[in-house]
Amino acid sequence: MNLPTKITLIRIFMIPLVLVSYCLQGLWDYMFLVTAGLFFVASMTDSIDGYIARKQNLVTDLGKFLDPIADKLLVVVGLLIVIHGNYIVNPYVDIYLPNMTLICSIIILAREFIIGLFRQIAATKGIVMAADKLGKIKTIATMSAIDAFLFSLFKNAVAARVFYFLGFVIIIIATCLTVVSGVNYIVKNKQVLFGEKKD
Repeated sequence: MNLPTKITLIRIFMIPLVLVSYCLQGLWDYMFLVTAGLFFVASMTDSIDGYIARKQNLVTDLGKFLDPIADKLLVVVGLLIVIHGNYIVNPYVDIYLPNMTLICSIIILAREFIIGLFRQIAATKGIVMAADKLGKIKTIATMSAIDAFLFSLFKNAVAARVFYFLGFVIIIIATCLTVVSGVNYIVKNKQVLFGEKKD
């Protein structure tokens, strides 16, 4: 197992830490910073493992398989935390846009589910599908939006507003990228649906 794959596994193992931190937020007013910090570090590993894999020519089928799984797990958990924790209705922000944010989250989660099934179909045909560039940009945007929401619980109204609206704007962009990249991903790999199974 090479270094990029190990970093990808670290991202997967950090997901329970993010969840535990979120569940313990009632213990301390600033526990949300720990949750947001852990999520930020986990999301940063996504860029690090990919950079090392490309730079040192360490791209493997295992890495292609695990990286998108790690990304999807982190995104799904992050979005569920944002929705469950009601981050989309911030008590320190006097303008609320919860419905739009909820809709964006559902679209993103639906895309992850659909592409996950698409990859399973590909696997039955002996095809390993790596994330494409547009999909990675979408993932970065989604993770950035989630982190902005996670950081938005500051009791300082200015800081809360900045992070809240930053998260809202980025999640709109991420949703647009989600739709475009999802369609592009399926079109580029249409042989998975219409091609023959590999020997």
